[in-house]
Amino acid sequence: MSVCIYRGGAGAVRTSGVGRALEHQAAALKEAGLPVVGELPPAGPESRACVVHLNTTRPGTLLAAARAHARGCKVVYYGHRTAETVRWRSRLLAPLLRRWLALCYRQGDLVITPSVYASRVLAGYKIGRPIYTLSNGIDTDFFRPDPAAGARFRERYCLAEGQQCVISVGHWSARKGLPEFTELARRMPQVRFIWFGRAEEGHLPDEIRAAMDAAPGNVLFAGYVPADELRDAYCGADAFVFLSHQETEGISVLEALACGTPTIVRDIPVYDNWLEDGKSVYKAGSLGQFAQELQDLLAGHLPSLREGGLAVAQARSLYQIGQALCRIYASSGLMDAARTTPEQARAMPSILRQKARMRP
Repeated sequence: MSVCIYRGGAGAVRTSGVGRALEHQAAALKEAGLPVVGELPPAGPESRACVVHLNTTRPGTLLAAARAHARGCKVVYYGHRTAETVRWRSRLLAPLLRRWLALCYRQGDLVITPSVYASRVLAGYKIGRPIYTLSNGIDTDFFRPDPAAGARFRERYCLAEGQQCVISVGHWSARKGLPEFTELARRMPQVRFIWFGRAEEGHLPDEIRAAMDAAPGNVLFAGYVPADELRDAYCGADAFVFLSHQETEGISVLEALACGTPTIVRDIPVYDNWLEDGKSVYKAGSLGQFAQELQDLLAGHLPSLREGGLAVAQARSLYQIGQALCRIYASSGLMDAARTTPEQARAMPSILRQKARMRP
């Protein structure tokens, strides 16, 4: 059995969390011993032994789902997006997006979404498909505490000895909290603030342009940087703040935790079931709370929560995600265990081997 991770339209999400999720899926499946292919298989017996992962909601992806079903493939649709990502700023667009997303997700034999919160939201869409919750995962071999990486970051950005630095990651958007980030910097002029990321698909709203133009001098908008430079930044920063108003998981949060970076997130429902305030992260409900917790953290009045954060990331390593994917395939009937090779069978988690023995 092989898994096709469909990459049509992937260029548009390359620098986003969805783009990173595509790479995580491929790596997790390889960890589990399952072959990953980049193209839909041709019609024939091979197709019926293939599972296709879809990750975007563009029209071309719906056509790919139709082709996959026509060839006998099983389709796993990843629910990275919900209408709630736009509801908080556009009540007019949200219902239209919800109907479109429901249409997309119905093309899957099952839907996987990265948080309990997102699963509950999608259940309300009445898509008529099984919905599984599974983190997008994190490459804990790549994103990990590394003092040398932190030193590279501080040298690259000319941070003097003792200069404190706070970072955030995401598209330049109000949803990601960029205006609040600049306000935090204004309240702490002695601290360096660096934002990694850029405008979503090249579009910069007037609100964001105004916030960036008015940002104080201690703010740097570094733009999109390669993964190794971003890892260095996590390792060298004194704190990571994630002011996003709406997420389905937040891969950047996992990256920061995996690097042992003290982290403050907005207190929103997506984190309720896996990030515990005061144990792995700090949560803030307002700009004032963000400022107070960040000041206390930088002053050493609050513990870093490093160990708790590392434990959260390790539980979502790509190895763990690969094993969980196999369990989902097995329990949903998508994996034809009889078609696996001996090498794949040995790599399967025990639940999958048990299922294989039960087949006639």
